Amino acid sequence: MDLRPLRVNDETRRSEWLQRFAHLPTIRLTHRQVSDVELLGNGGYTPLYGFLTRRDYHSVLDDMRLSDGTPWSIPITLAVSHEVASAVKEGSPVGLSAPDGTPLAVLHVRERFRYDKEREAQSVFRTTDSAHPGVAALYAQGEVYLAGEVEVLQLPQHRDFPAYRLTPQQTRQQFAQRGWRTVVAFQTRNPIHRAHEYIIKCALEIVDGLLIHPIVGETKSDDIPAEVRMACYEALLANYFPADRVVLAVNPAAMRYAGPREAIFHAIVRRNYGCTHFIVGRDHAGVGNYYGTYDAHHVFQHFQPGELGITPLFFDHTFYCTRCGGMASVKTCPHDVDARINLSGTQVRRLLSEGKPLPPEFTRPEVAQVLVQSMTVGSV
Repeated sequence: MDLRPLRVNDETRRSEWLQRFAHLPTIRLTHRQVSDVELLGNGGYTPLYGFLTRRDYHSVLDDMRLSDGTPWSIPITLAVSHEVASAVKEGSPVGLSAPDGTPLAVLHVRERFRYDKEREAQSVFRTTDSAHPGVAALYAQGEVYLAGEVEVLQLPQHRDFPAYRLTPQQTRQQFAQRGWRTVVAFQTRNPIHRAHEYIIKCALEIVDGLLIHPIVGETKSDDIPAEVRMACYEALLANYFPADRVVLAVNPAAMRYAGPREAIFHAIVRRNYGCTHFIVGRDHAGVGNYYGTYDAHHVFQHFQPGELGITPLFFDHTFYCTRCGGMASVKTCPHDVDARINLSGTQVRRLLSEGKPLPPEFTRPEVAQVLVQSMTVGSV
């Protein structure tokens, strides 16, 4: 699918909007909303043209498709309060700025509509429990959605990870320059460990190249900070992967923790970044016990083969087996759980907080060292 970036490239039009910006009604976006504007602007949300209309919104909730039938699983919406919505006129432009007031985009308001938060929570997250971080964010946002086309005047400026802030056009260019025709994407919000490494290398055996594409937008407060995770990826790639077969770039999206629906969403976004294959692991984008272990695998059955424009690669639970003497999965290992070394995030944080080393069967020593140092300075 061709990219549909919404960034204004005509400098005259861009200058005109920036001059008018101070006179427009303006909405200061949250960090999560800034992430959405960035992905609209760089083409990562192709084929969206802006924030969903009422018709598209309800179609996504009901069928994981836009109203024209195009697959799309997560509603991309702009929520505002009643007070803000009352000052906005349908058919008129509204300025969208970063939290610091920097102009980012113009929204051509097509509709204002109220929505049912509990219905959206149940459809997207399969729960209305406010303890779920995605549901909590939904409940905390405004009561009215503004819909319409977005013109992005400039992408958000980031001080972190400048070398890895690649747009979909730039990753596609890198893949083409390397002669890659098939590329597998790996999505993670956690520090990379041996199980991740195993499934990535299995996938890399059947494609030309790999895009490691961690989320660096808003995550929940107890997730490992992005700078620590990035240092872990750099350490692993420097020592255990061929440099000419891997691209590391960051994904500015915010995590929704929507499990199965977010697996589809992540796949579509990686397609837009130029990938042909996408790794779907155990409890992809899950949190707590809200989703079944392999619900994120089963959800792909809602779509016809090839319909998403990217091929999912499904991996079962992976671990180090002391009897096999190496990494394995439930598909390949006949031994019982006593032979398996696998640590949860809670166990990792406990060991680090106690100053204990992580077992080499769980993570590479270079990665463990990054995590230990981050704990020492209070980052984890």
